[in-house]
Amino acid sequence: MTVLIIGGSGFLGAELIRQATAAGHETAATFASRPGTALGVAWHPLDVRDPVRVARVIADVAPSVVVNASSGQSDWEVTADGAVRVALAAVEQGCRLLHVSSDAVFSGARVRYDERCLPDPVTPYGAAKAAAETAVRHLVPGGVVARTSLIIGHGRSGHERMVHALVHGTRDGVLFTDDIRCPVHVEDLAAGLWEIGLSDAAGVFHLAGSDALSRYDLGVLIARRQGLDAARLPAGRRADTSLPGPLDVRLDSSATQRRLRTRLRGAREFLR
Repeated sequence: MTVLIIGGSGFLGAELIRQATAAGHETAATFASRPGTALGVAWHPLDVRDPVRVARVIADVAPSVVVNASSGQSDWEVTADGAVRVALAAVEQGCRLLHVSSDAVFSGARVRYDERCLPDPVTPYGAAKAAAETAVRHLVPGGVVARTSLIIGHGRSGHERMVHALVHGTRDGVLFTDDIRCPVHVEDLAAGLWEIGLSDAAGVFHLAGSDALSRYDLGVLIARRQGLDAARLPAGRRADTSLPGPLDVRLDSSATQRRLRTRLRGAREFLR
């Protein structure tokens, strides 16, 4: 089987590649600025803002499965329109599509969200992700939209790097005690994504960890796991700032978990 990972040079993309190659799949991946370091992978430069290039890469690779793990944050042309271009090209080539989305599509008004909940974003990034979800679901009815939360693992995630920087005083800032998510380990997330992507499942799935933690409490777990002084982590409340965005968003992944062999561990377990 040939698989194509859009955004393969990113944190999640690298783990998707590692697991795909370990499983013996012929693997291709795209990068925006520089290729990843994985061996045995066909790397393709790709700007998802270019519809001709998107179509050409997918046609040239001719994959059975396309995983869109790219992220342009609040850049609408990348995060929303880019997802549409990938979906259209996947349909044109008859590929199965797995689109990775985010808990940012929710406002936090109801706190706990399962797969049946409709997006109600309150940030530009969340709105772009929600638009991408809508487009993918309409363009590729047999495809998959997989929402996830904070991705952690091996000290390489953005949140883990931030904890190191805050402890060592190399950057300013605080970790919020009232900003709550359900962190997931990158290995669990990638394994769950491949399980769903290589099946005939369709629709919306949630792949987040089983523990709801504030960014500060998560930072403490990370610091202790990595032998850092957690007492040096500065704490604050997001509600006391002007930063936009939801506070408490807890993805309920129980329905998806019942379909998976992969166990979506909580952060208190994988950072123990």
